[in-house]
Amino acid sequence: MSLYKYKFIKDGEEKEETKEFANKAELYKTLRSEGAVIVSAEKAKNKKKSSFSFSFGSRVKTQEIITFAKNLSVMIDAGLSISRALSVLIKQSKNKKMTTILEKLNSSVNSGQTLSKSLENYPNIFSGLFVSMVKAGEESGKLSESLLIVASQLEKNNTLTKKVKGAMIYPAIIISLMIIIGIVLMIYMVPTLTETFRGLNIELPLPTRIIIAISDFLRVNIILTFSALVVLFFGSITALKTQGGKNFVDFIALHTPIIKNLTKELNSARTSRTLSSLISSGVDIVSAINITGDVLQNHYFKKLLANSAKKVETGELLSVTLSASDKGLYPVFVGEMLSVGEETGKMTEMLENIATYYEGEVDQKTKDLSTIIEPFLMILIGIVVGIFAVAMMLPTYSLVDAIQ
Repeated sequence: MSLYKYKFIKDGEEKEETKEFANKAELYKTLRSEGAVIVSAEKAKNKKKSSFSFSFGSRVKTQEIITFAKNLSVMIDAGLSISRALSVLIKQSKNKKMTTILEKLNSSVNSGQTLSKSLENYPNIFSGLFVSMVKAGEESGKLSESLLIVASQLEKNNTLTKKVKGAMIYPAIIISLMIIIGIVLMIYMVPTLTETFRGLNIELPLPTRIIIAISDFLRVNIILTFSALVVLFFGSITALKTQGGKNFVDFIALHTPIIKNLTKELNSARTSRTLSSLISSGVDIVSAINITGDVLQNHYFKKLLANSAKKVETGELLSVTLSASDKGLYPVFVGEMLSVGEETGKMTEMLENIATYYEGEVDQKTKDLSTIIEPFLMILIGIVVGIFAVAMMLPTYSLVDAIQ
């Protein structure tokens, strides 16, 4: 369960409350059933949690959730009860944390709770998308199909995420190695050359003096230097876990050449795939948009979808609300395809086509990314090496001039 802070109007009076809900969709559904009009809703900050935290214990990986959904779907489709299927999964599980969760789920189901209601107790493991898909499956009598759909959705999202992260690993490793090699050269190689230069009794050029000054500082303050690097590393991780840090990363992702188009296409694929899965399972359009907003990582897209849900609730078309964004977050193609889907009544099919198209685009761009980035890295390495080489060779020319 997550804590939400929300404002609403009921009986002509505006009120503000903070309560726990499984996801934003449940919050909206509950308030609407009570005759309230929602003004705003956002997750409340949990002050007990520290932003500087690392998990060293066992955790549940996305692949384990995917496997859980697939196996549960197969067993339910074969005629096993949910309780018996969970019992089988408990025996198969090798992850202690997942085993514990499955045991608690089984206990909850045996006590009379629905599977979707039981899953709500683990919001950090089972997303709002997962819970809503299961709930829709229970209500329609197609739980097995819903589990297969959500497993496919999670698998495709996971694959896209891995491809993007994989494309970013190469430049990160190269830049890290450059920094490490640079520090080693400054500490061990430059001092040797410095002694040689000082024995020549000539005035050293400015670039050489700068390199020597940096080398002397690093050598004298080696502990301070490495301590600063460690603090910078962990400080950056901590900062990126804050909302401000996440917003900064989102901004960079949408304004960096090459990456910005990849970011837009990745979020377009996730939005379309998630909406398609939810709507095809019977979730109403407003709830589907809100749940999709929770699934996305970039806060600009989250905000746009939250506003879209409010507008769609008042009668506006989804294609219009997404296309009206002044930031151009979603490509024109998304709005046009959605518009066709709304006109023909084939929204699910159109969303599926959009998702497939952009998943293919992201796949191709991540393959090409390393090829595109490699020349830039080579140029950067060349510039750094060139500056260092020139700074170290300039004293030789000064010595020649002094002899002449």
